[in-house]
Amino acid sequence: MKNNEKGFTYPLTLCLLLLFLLFFSLHVEQLLTERKMAHETAVILQQEYYFLSSVKKIEGIFQTGGTIPSKGTITYVNGNMDYQAETPTGYVQKVNFTLRLRSDEAIIGRGFFDTRTKKLIKWVELK
Repeated sequence: MKNNEKGFTYPLTLCLLLLFLLFFSLHVEQLLTERKMAHETAVILQQEYYFLSSVKKIEGIFQTGGTIPSKGTITYVNGNMDYQAETPTGYVQKVNFTLRLRSDEAIIGRGFFDTRTKKLIKWVELK
């Protein structure tokens, strides 16, 4: 019986080790993918929050002051929001928003405000 088992342990151990490494590498890859997705989701949510906050601030300025300043900057923790208002055409005034994050990304959005109700009526995000 001793002669029949000779050389059986090494291939079995090698196969088990390779199987373990395969599953381990799959789990590591999945973890890294989930981390990357979580980071990208956080950045997108932060961009949306900055746009929403900026639109609310501009809308508040518009409702209290009656006009939107032609240019301005709103500073946030991780970036700056520059806005530029164009002259109203009819009952609509267009405002261009440019978000510059600390990571040197620039995202452009455009808001259309109704001058009668002094509220945002349309939002378009450009890339």
